[in-house]
Amino acid sequence: MTLGNSPLRPRPSRRFCARPACCGCLRPSGTCCARPSRQPPSPGYDYARFYISDLGVPEHAEFQGRMLESSLPAVMNAGFIGTGLFFLLGAILVISWLGLRGPGIAFLILAAVHTAGIVFVGLVPGSPTNARLGWITIHALGAVAAIGAGNAAAIVSRWALAPAGLSRRTLWVGPVLGFAGFVSAVLLSLHAGLPDGVWERGAVYAFLLWQLLAGLMLLRAASSPAPR
Repeated sequence: MTLGNSPLRPRPSRRFCARPACCGCLRPSGTCCARPSRQPPSPGYDYARFYISDLGVPEHAEFQGRMLESSLPAVMNAGFIGTGLFFLLGAILVISWLGLRGPGIAFLILAAVHTAGIVFVGLVPGSPTNARLGWITIHALGAVAAIGAGNAAAIVSRWALAPAGLSRRTLWVGPVLGFAGFVSAVLLSLHAGLPDGVWERGAVYAFLLWQLLAGLMLLRAASSPAPR
Protein backbone atom coordinates (compact mmCIF):
# COMPACT_ATOMS: atom_id res chain seq x y z
CA MET A 1 0.00 0.00 0.00
CA THR A 2 1.25 3.47 -0.85
CA LEU A 3 0.58 6.29 1.58
CA GLY A 4 1.38 9.61 0.04
CA ASN A 5 0.96 11.27 -3.29
CA SER A 6 -0.40 8.14 -4.97
CA PRO A 7 -2.82 6.41 -2.59
CA LEU A 8 -4.50 3.21 -3.67
CA ARG A 9 -8.10 3.35 -4.83
CA PRO A 10 -10.67 0.75 -3.79
CA ARG A 11 -11.68 -1.46 -6.68
CA PRO A 12 -14.82 -0.15 -8.45
CA SER A 13 -16.59 -3.47 -7.92
CA ARG A 14 -16.52 -2.88 -4.16
CA ARG A 15 -17.81 0.67 -4.19
CA PHE A 16 -21.34 -0.40 -3.31
CA CYS A 17 -20.23 -0.65 0.33
CA ALA A 18 -19.21 2.98 0.56
CA ARG A 19 -22.52 4.74 1.06
CA PRO A 20 -23.90 2.62 3.93
CA ALA A 21 -20.47 2.67 5.53
CA CYS A 22 -20.26 6.45 5.39
CA CYS A 23 -23.81 6.77 6.69
CA GLY A 24 -22.74 4.62 9.62
CA CYS A 25 -20.01 7.18 10.33
CA LEU A 26 -22.38 10.12 9.96
CA ARG A 27 -25.42 8.89 11.85
CA PRO A 28 -24.05 8.44 15.38
CA SER A 29 -22.87 12.02 15.75
CA GLY A 30 -26.34 13.21 14.87
CA THR A 31 -27.88 10.80 17.35
CA CYS A 32 -25.70 11.96 20.19
CA CYS A 33 -25.81 15.68 19.54
CA ALA A 34 -29.35 16.24 18.34
CA ARG A 35 -31.37 14.51 21.04
CA PRO A 36 -30.54 16.72 24.04
CA SER A 37 -31.15 19.94 22.11
CA ARG A 38 -34.87 19.40 21.43
CA GLN A 39 -35.89 20.51 24.89
CA PRO A 40 -34.10 21.59 28.06
CA PRO A 41 -32.33 18.42 29.30
CA SER A 42 -32.97 19.35 32.93
CA PRO A 43 -33.92 22.56 34.71
CA GLY A 44 -30.53 23.07 36.35
CA TYR A 45 -28.25 21.48 33.79
CA ASP A 46 -25.03 23.46 33.32
CA TYR A 47 -23.10 22.52 30.18
CA ALA A 48 -19.87 23.83 31.69
CA ARG A 49 -20.04 21.95 35.01
CA PHE A 50 -22.11 18.85 34.28
CA TYR A 51 -20.92 15.77 32.42
CA ILE A 52 -22.56 14.66 29.19
CA SER A 53 -23.57 11.34 30.74
CA ASP A 54 -25.42 13.17 33.54
CA LEU A 55 -28.24 13.42 31.00
CA GLY A 56 -28.55 9.64 31.14
CA VAL A 57 -29.03 9.37 34.91
CA PRO A 58 -32.65 8.33 35.65
CA GLU A 59 -32.55 9.44 39.30
CA HIS A 60 -33.38 12.96 40.43
CA ALA A 61 -30.85 13.55 43.17
CA GLU A 62 -27.76 15.54 44.07
CA PHE A 63 -24.53 13.80 43.17
CA GLN A 64 -21.01 15.17 43.61
CA GLY A 65 -22.35 18.71 43.85
CA ARG A 66 -24.53 18.42 40.75
CA MET A 67 -28.33 18.23 40.83
CA LEU A 68 -29.25 15.46 38.41
CA GLU A 69 -32.76 15.66 36.98
CA SER A 70 -32.62 14.60 33.35
CA SER A 71 -35.96 14.67 31.54
CA LEU A 72 -35.06 11.98 28.94
CA PRO A 73 -32.47 9.63 30.45
CA ALA A 74 -33.59 6.58 28.44
CA VAL A 75 -33.30 8.51 25.17
CA MET A 76 -29.83 9.75 26.09
CA ASN A 77 -28.60 6.27 27.01
CA ALA A 78 -30.09 4.84 23.82
CA GLY A 79 -28.17 7.55 21.97
CA PHE A 80 -24.92 6.48 23.62
CA ILE A 81 -25.47 2.84 22.70
CA GLY A 82 -26.62 3.68 19.17
CA THR A 83 -23.61 5.92 18.67
CA GLY A 84 -21.22 3.11 19.46
CA LEU A 85 -22.99 0.45 17.42
CA PHE A 86 -23.40 2.63 14.33
CA PHE A 87 -19.75 3.72 14.48
CA LEU A 88 -18.56 0.11 14.72
CA LEU A 89 -20.82 -0.89 11.83
CA GLY A 90 -19.53 2.01 9.74
CA ALA A 91 -15.92 1.14 10.58
CA ILE A 92 -16.40 -2.49 9.56
CA LEU A 93 -18.00 -1.53 6.24
CA VAL A 94 -15.40 1.15 5.44
CA ILE A 95 -12.42 -1.11 6.17
CA SER A 96 -14.05 -3.95 4.24
CA TRP A 97 -14.46 -1.56 1.33
CA LEU A 98 -10.86 -0.30 1.49
CA GLY A 99 -9.24 -3.64 2.29
CA LEU A 100 -8.08 -5.17 5.56
CA ARG A 101 -4.49 -3.98 6.10
CA GLY A 102 -2.35 -3.07 9.11
CA PRO A 103 -3.76 0.42 9.83
CA GLY A 104 -7.25 -0.79 9.02
CA ILE A 105 -6.97 -3.59 11.58
CA ALA A 106 -5.80 -1.11 14.22
CA PHE A 107 -8.71 1.16 13.30
CA LEU A 108 -11.21 -1.70 13.72
CA ILE A 109 -9.77 -2.65 17.12
CA LEU A 110 -10.04 0.95 18.33
CA ALA A 111 -13.59 1.17 16.98
CA ALA A 112 -14.53 -1.98 18.91
CA VAL A 113 -13.00 -0.63 22.14
CA HIS A 114 -14.78 2.70 21.66
CA THR A 115 -18.07 0.91 21.08
CA ALA A 116 -17.68 -1.28 24.16
CA GLY A 117 -16.88 1.78 26.25
CA ILE A 118 -19.78 3.94 25.11
CA VAL A 119 -22.20 1.02 25.42
CA PHE A 120 -21.17 0.58 29.07
CA VAL A 121 -21.66 4.33 29.60
CA GLY A 122 -25.23 3.92 28.39
CA LEU A 123 -25.95 0.70 30.25
CA VAL A 124 -24.46 1.77 33.59
CA PRO A 125 -25.33 5.44 34.23
CA GLY A 126 -23.22 7.51 36.61
CA SER A 127 -25.96 7.62 39.24
CA PRO A 128 -25.83 7.84 43.04
CA THR A 129 -27.22 4.31 43.27
CA ASN A 130 -24.53 2.87 41.00
CA ALA A 131 -21.92 4.77 43.02
CA ARG A 132 -23.16 3.12 46.24
CA LEU A 133 -23.15 -0.30 44.57
CA GLY A 134 -19.64 0.19 43.22
CA TRP A 135 -20.80 -0.07 39.62
CA ILE A 136 -19.77 3.47 38.80
CA THR A 137 -16.29 2.08 38.11
CA ILE A 138 -17.78 0.35 35.06
CA HIS A 139 -19.23 3.68 33.92
CA ALA A 140 -15.90 5.47 34.44
CA LEU A 141 -13.87 2.81 32.63
CA GLY A 142 -16.38 2.87 29.79
CA ALA A 143 -16.02 6.63 29.46
CA VAL A 144 -12.20 6.37 29.43
CA ALA A 145 -12.34 3.65 26.77
CA ALA A 146 -14.84 5.56 24.64
CA ILE A 147 -12.90 8.83 24.75
CA GLY A 148 -9.44 7.30 24.46
CA ALA A 149 -10.20 4.80 21.70
CA GLY A 150 -12.42 7.25 19.83
CA ASN A 151 -9.72 9.92 19.59
CA ALA A 152 -7.08 7.27 18.86
CA ALA A 153 -9.25 6.03 15.97
CA ALA A 154 -9.37 9.58 14.63
CA ILE A 155 -5.56 9.70 14.69
CA VAL A 156 -5.13 6.27 13.08
CA SER A 157 -7.62 7.22 10.36
CA ARG A 158 -4.81 9.21 8.73
CA TRP A 159 -3.39 5.87 7.54
CA ALA A 160 -6.45 3.59 7.70
CA LEU A 161 -8.48 5.76 5.28
CA ALA A 162 -5.60 6.59 2.93
CA PRO A 163 -6.64 3.96 0.32
CA ALA A 164 -9.87 5.92 -0.21
CA GLY A 165 -7.90 8.42 -2.27
CA LEU A 166 -8.38 11.36 0.12
CA SER A 167 -5.90 14.22 -0.04
CA ARG A 168 -3.10 14.47 2.52
CA ARG A 169 -4.57 17.65 3.94
CA THR A 170 -7.93 15.97 4.36
CA LEU A 171 -6.41 12.91 6.01
CA TRP A 172 -4.63 15.04 8.62
CA VAL A 173 -7.97 16.28 9.99
CA GLY A 174 -8.20 13.06 12.01
CA PRO A 175 -4.86 13.36 13.83
CA VAL A 176 -5.40 17.06 14.54
CA LEU A 177 -8.84 16.53 16.08
CA GLY A 178 -7.76 13.34 17.83
CA PHE A 179 -4.80 15.11 19.42
CA ALA A 180 -7.08 17.98 20.49
CA GLY A 181 -9.39 15.42 22.08
CA PHE A 182 -6.53 13.86 24.04
CA VAL A 183 -5.35 17.27 25.24
CA SER A 184 -8.86 18.01 26.51
CA ALA A 185 -8.99 14.60 28.21
CA VAL A 186 -5.70 15.25 30.01
CA LEU A 187 -6.90 18.67 31.16
CA LEU A 188 -10.12 17.02 32.35
CA SER A 189 -8.18 14.50 34.41
CA LEU A 190 -6.15 17.33 35.93
CA HIS A 191 -9.27 19.47 36.58
CA ALA A 192 -7.25 22.32 35.09
CA GLY A 193 -8.56 25.85 34.82
CA LEU A 194 -12.01 25.46 33.32
CA PRO A 195 -14.88 23.34 34.73
CA ASP A 196 -14.82 19.61 33.99
CA GLY A 197 -17.80 19.80 31.64
CA VAL A 198 -15.86 22.06 29.27
CA TRP A 199 -12.89 19.71 28.99
CA GLU A 200 -15.09 16.63 28.72
CA ARG A 201 -16.97 18.18 25.82
CA GLY A 202 -13.68 19.07 24.18
CA ALA A 203 -12.57 15.44 24.45
CA VAL A 204 -15.87 14.06 23.11
CA TYR A 205 -16.82 16.69 20.54
CA ALA A 206 -13.39 16.47 18.86
CA PHE A 207 -14.07 12.82 18.04
CA LEU A 208 -17.66 13.49 17.01
CA LEU A 209 -16.57 16.30 14.71
CA TRP A 210 -13.98 14.03 13.10
CA GLN A 211 -16.64 11.33 12.72
CA LEU A 212 -18.95 13.71 10.88
CA LEU A 213 -16.19 15.08 8.64
CA ALA A 214 -14.83 11.60 7.89
CA GLY A 215 -18.29 10.45 6.81
CA LEU A 216 -18.69 13.44 4.50
CA MET A 217 -15.22 12.97 3.02
CA LEU A 218 -15.81 9.27 2.38
CA LEU A 219 -19.17 9.97 0.77
CA ARG A 220 -17.47 12.43 -1.55
CA ALA A 221 -14.70 9.94 -2.34
CA ALA A 222 -17.22 7.19 -3.03
CA SER A 223 -19.21 9.45 -5.38
CA SER A 224 -16.20 10.57 -7.42
CA PRO A 225 -15.28 8.51 -10.50
CA ALA A 226 -12.48 6.02 -10.00
CA PRO A 227 -9.27 6.71 -11.95
CA ARG A 228 -8.74 4.62 -15.06
